[in-house]
Amino acid sequence: MQLDTITLPDDLLWINEFEWNPVQQTTQRSLTGALLVQEGLLVHGRPIILSGNGEAGWVSRLTVKSLFALSKAANKTMSLTLADNRQFTVIFDRSNGAPVEAQQLIPFAYPEDSEQYLIIIRLLTV
Repeated sequence: MQLDTITLPDDLLWINEFEWNPVQQTTQRSLTGALLVQEGLLVHGRPIILSGNGEAGWVSRLTVKSLFALSKAANKTMSLTLADNRQFTVIFDRSNGAPVEAQQLIPFAYPEDSEQYLIIIRLLTV
């Protein structure tokens, strides 16, 4: 799995893959009480959340630092290639929390770059 120039473990899970529908719908009532329905196809903005499940998808502290540095660039468009070779053009999703969250697998006061972390990466397709 690859995000921009950063290699990620292939066992990261796309945890919200089937929680998005490309059809947006709005409804409202007219003055006569009739239901007015409008639907349209969403072109971009599909959320992609990549996460380990606690037993897999671990990354090194060095990878976390690289992701964090990448997330500091505003309007950075990146290529995401999943383990099954699907490709998406993405940006970091900052609207639902931090775009990159990391937690030490085994807590150390002074972790080295090789220490392992659980990670969550929030992205949006563009």
